[in-house]
Amino acid sequence: MVGDEVSKTFSDAILLYNASKDDAERLNPIVQEIGDMPLNAISGALLKGLGPKWKPLASTDTWWREIVTPASAVINNAHELIGTPLIRVKPYDKFERIAQDKRRGKPSRVERKPADKEWIEAFCNAADPYNAALVRFMFETAARIDQAVSLEPDDLRPAENKVRVKAQKGHPESWITVSPQMMDELLALPPKRPKNRKTGKFMKPRVFGYGSSTGYNTRWKTICKRAGILYLSAHPAGRHGFFTELVVRQGVDPVTAAKAGRWSDPNLPMRIYAHAETDEADIRARFPTNHVQDDTVQTPNSKKSHKE
Repeated sequence: MVGDEVSKTFSDAILLYNASKDDAERLNPIVQEIGDMPLNAISGALLKGLGPKWKPLASTDTWWREIVTPASAVINNAHELIGTPLIRVKPYDKFERIAQDKRRGKPSRVERKPADKEWIEAFCNAADPYNAALVRFMFETAARIDQAVSLEPDDLRPAENKVRVKAQKGHPESWITVSPQMMDELLALPPKRPKNRKTGKFMKPRVFGYGSSTGYNTRWKTICKRAGILYLSAHPAGRHGFFTELVVRQGVDPVTAAKAGRWSDPNLPMRIYAHAETDEADIRARFPTNHVQDDTVQTPNSKKSHKE
């Protein structure tokens, strides 16, 4: 009487979902736990309760990213395709996050330190040409590490100072403009063919020589130690550094900076990528008040009358 959709289970919905490799790994334990449950019996509270059960020492952000988000995506994909129930899950609030951080003994949201020109210069002085060009490219363009390491020689247009970055995070593939100095630096790097660690086969030539978005980590830690600077991963060195440099240090308006960094909404980088750098003592010094002047206190007996 009400149709076949109400009898669909989470396992049925999985078959309709085109999961990426990472999503598939996250969905496997979820299917084992709730695969046989009808979709209309799965609630937001149920999904949120899996995090404390499976990963008691993880943060609420991890629970949301690795459990609630992929499970909700599967359920809502089935809703769009065959009309099964839609699910909306209320995010963990700040009180839940703080309570979980207290239980696990460490904060989950540590503010990132963005790179500045001095850090970039010190890093490049201690780095090889490939990693120096890589960090400067991300700092100048706000490219993500996966976009940067995926660059191939055909992605460069020297005559126009254009570089093609691949689609990512909902944004299409695009050609971005770089400075002439940056293009010269990229062209000076002989392309390298990295080896795929899983298959052992050589990949296509790449500009920076890395085969994956994590391959740079160990090398960067060594470079930072040699340079005597704080280790920064690619994201704070690139996108965080890019937006903070333009908006906070150079005063570029957020809309222009967001467009240059390929953010569709300037409110997002203002909330996440712009880092205040003014010292708190300097802020307090902006509210000077005159000291109260010492005044002779006159007693009633010392006051003179109008007649005197």
